[in-house]
Amino acid sequence: MIKNYSNVVAAELGIREQQVEAVTTLIDGGGTVPFIARYRKEATGSLDEVVIAAIRDRVEQLKELDKRREAILKSIEEQGKLTPELTKKINAAQTMTALEDIYLPYKPKRKTRASMAKEKGLEPLADAIMLQKSMGIADEAQKYINKELGVETEEDALAGARDIIAERINEDADIRACVRKVFISHGIIKSKVIKGKEEAAAKYKDYFEWEEPISKVASHRLLAMRRGEKEMFLSLDISPNEEDVFTLIEKEYLKGPNESSAQVELAIKDAYKRLLKPSMETEVRLETKKKADLDAITVFKDNLKELLLSAPLGAKNILAVDPGFRTGCKIVCLDKQGKLLHNEAIFPNEPQKNTVKSAATIQALCAKYQIEAIAIGNGTAARETEKFVKSIGLPKEILVVMVNESGASIYSASEVAREEFADYDLTVRGSVSIGRRLMDPLAELVKIDPKSIGVGQYQHDVDQNALKQGLDDIVISCVNAVGVEVNTASKELLSYVSGLGPALAKNIVTFRNENGPFTSRTALKKVPRMGEKVFEQAAGFLRIKSAKNPLDNSAVHPESYNIVKSMAKDINANIDALIAEKDLRASLKLEKYISDTIGLPTLKDILSELEKPGRDPRKSFEKVEFDDQVHTMEDLKVGMTLNGIVTNVTNFGAFVDIGVHQDGLVHTSHIADRFIDNPADHIKVQQQVKATVIAVDIPRKRISLSLKSDPFGEKPKFKKSEKRDKRAPKNQDKKASESMEDKLAQLRNKFK
Repeated sequence: MIKNYSNVVAAELGIREQQVEAVTTLIDGGGTVPFIARYRKEATGSLDEVVIAAIRDRVEQLKELDKRREAILKSIEEQGKLTPELTKKINAAQTMTALEDIYLPYKPKRKTRASMAKEKGLEPLADAIMLQKSMGIADEAQKYINKELGVETEEDALAGARDIIAERINEDADIRACVRKVFISHGIIKSKVIKGKEEAAAKYKDYFEWEEPISKVASHRLLAMRRGEKEMFLSLDISPNEEDVFTLIEKEYLKGPNESSAQVELAIKDAYKRLLKPSMETEVRLETKKKADLDAITVFKDNLKELLLSAPLGAKNILAVDPGFRTGCKIVCLDKQGKLLHNEAIFPNEPQKNTVKSAATIQALCAKYQIEAIAIGNGTAARETEKFVKSIGLPKEILVVMVNESGASIYSASEVAREEFADYDLTVRGSVSIGRRLMDPLAELVKIDPKSIGVGQYQHDVDQNALKQGLDDIVISCVNAVGVEVNTASKELLSYVSGLGPALAKNIVTFRNENGPFTSRTALKKVPRMGEKVFEQAAGFLRIKSAKNPLDNSAVHPESYNIVKSMAKDINANIDALIAEKDLRASLKLEKYISDTIGLPTLKDILSELEKPGRDPRKSFEKVEFDDQVHTMEDLKVGMTLNGIVTNVTNFGAFVDIGVHQDGLVHTSHIADRFIDNPADHIKVQQQVKATVIAVDIPRKRISLSLKSDPFGEKPKFKKSEKRDKRAPKNQDKKASESMEDKLAQLRNKFK
């Protein structure tokens, strides 16, 4: 039985056992991942959030394993079949699979062919055959004919005996482990289109006749095939070479060439085809799906992190536009805190084309509300609206910025939006969301279900609980890494702060509305249900810009304020001077302040924070300038090099917005001049790029792009280790011979 979780987890993660114990103790005591990573470095040995979350999840898995172990021991004991040897074997099992294999013979089951054969009294015959001694099989089987029990012939008796033997083979834990290994290492996944559905299944054309080793299948291909199977367009099969499995089992069960052995051989084939293969295929499907889910969730998490940490424009007076044609453009004016000041509609585009009045409206609003930037959603009529706004003679200092509006419609119809803007319709709410995204993407995007933001890969096909846990971890990490201004933050943003949650976040906003802005972190303790433990977890991530104590607007935790005071006192200065003067900080000897609870890692963090209290870790805002001559796909020409911004990264490439209402796909082979394995290692969501158009398919709305320095040059010369595996299925050669345009089009179709 696994008793020392720390020992197991430490070995798996390659860290010290004491680090795992420290993390486990802190989590059990109510500590959150961001708090432990930031403020308990001495205890954990400066482990980061990724490792801390991995420890949390793995320990939970091991606890679940032990719960199942206890249930299995209890079940077998109640059957009166638990022996010391079996107990030892169960306690030694280190995985859920191994446990279930051991338990299988004792697991209560519905009637099986073997159980019915036993009821007919055929188990002694099975035992005799298993010995594989020379005997007259027909004569032996004759002894078990019993018409009352349904055994009417010798073959009936032998068939029943073989069913019993087949079940024994299937329930042999060692055999199952060996066959499982063969499935995983040598299994082939085969996909075929269901006859008669070729036309309806066109988007799965790649997989009409596809096969490859299950050990090498890419996560996005596996998820695509499974989706095709779920939609009843494809049939899938996973299996190794049948003869290899028969040979493996025969080595264990066949003892000699006689009549009894022939019966065992028949039972082996039946055991595999009827019992083992379906069972192993199900297991491999589950395991490979789990791995594919993990890969897809990792892609989603990485993309979401980059999007949430996009550079904010900051506190500016914003005019936001949700563009449109027939229904017009919905515009709103927001103050520096994102408060809605004004809204109306203008009609500068077709069919109304009321440009004069629309121009006058925007000019007047810019003057009245001292607008500093105009945010234009990148949806329908975006480039037309941008061109119009830039043509009306606004002051040059007013930025005109295209904003990714993905998910804005989800926010508009949400309970959050209805609560905040009960008196306004969906269009106004959407425009507000666009404007606020420009000011602070993180603060606005936390109001939307991450799955609706559009930076995932097969997010609807993966384990939804695992996806939610992974995305929540990323949102929490990003929010706490940036910090939250407690006097302006929404309750949605506050709810992600370490230790708070929705209920306390709502209490903070209610208290703030009723009593005015918080003037210190200590004042937060007056909020209902804000106990000492919660305050400890949250305080370091909350900012109060107007506080008298400058440390209240920093990442220095209140528990360390006395250390900062001691630092200032030791150099005859106050805290303001310590923050302002680099030379004063440089004169400090940090070793002097080391104690039982505070070590150099935390002291270095404090000093780093004093250099720029409350600094935003996000990059500075940079505007993307799309080509003014290119507005639609019809304007694109092969060979054009255009500015773009990455909107999504997948396992097979990246999608890039080049300002034509349709993202282009950069296949993995066109991301760099050299061979790359993982696009995410080379390109990120929100990254600005220069992309060359290599193919345009207007009818199918597909654009193929390249980031290579010479996309139309010779094929790259890969190293030997980078060449295609010669053992790969032949149809991969066929795929390689397809045109790049078709390949990219197919990949895009799969992604959708």
